[in-house]
Amino acid sequence: MKSLMQKMVLAGMFALAAGSAGAATTVTYVQPDKFIDLPFVPWDREETLKQLTEHFTKLGDSLPPGQDLRIEVTDIDLAGRLIPNARAGRDLRVLSGRADWPRIELRYAVEQNGQVLKRGEARLSDMSYLDHTNRYFDGEALRYEKQMIDEWFEKTIGPLPRNIRR
Repeated sequence: MKSLMQKMVLAGMFALAAGSAGAATTVTYVQPDKFIDLPFVPWDREETLKQLTEHFTKLGDSLPPGQDLRIEVTDIDLAGRLIPNARAGRDLRVLSGRADWPRIELRYAVEQNGQVLKRGEARLSDMSYLDHTNRYFDGEALRYEKQMIDEWFEKTIGPLPRNIRR
């Protein structure tokens, strides 16, 4: 099961990276089965990783032509806490704003023509994720994680794409 999930995530990452005309974005998940907080159900885990990959790819598409973004996610702790919910058939994620803020650890590199322009490790977190305005709609999956990633990208890599800007 684990290898099937990894193959599906990797296949999705390469398809997304190939779809960009200006920049290629590669997202890999280092031992996702050991991440602090991802949904337990396999299809839900895969969907979460797919959405994060798509978001990183959308950000990477804003890089100048010829620049590539490489992201290695080493840990994820989603906003809120999961509460098992057998009646609905899907666990419930409850957000309290206390010690349940989103957190992502990653390594990144921006490359052009085989040369590294920027490289580093980052520990993204947003302890006050419920206390400030979020550009994503209430129903948007992973809205707090996406907001946190956007802020990191803008500070570290470059301007946000037009469809994400404030």
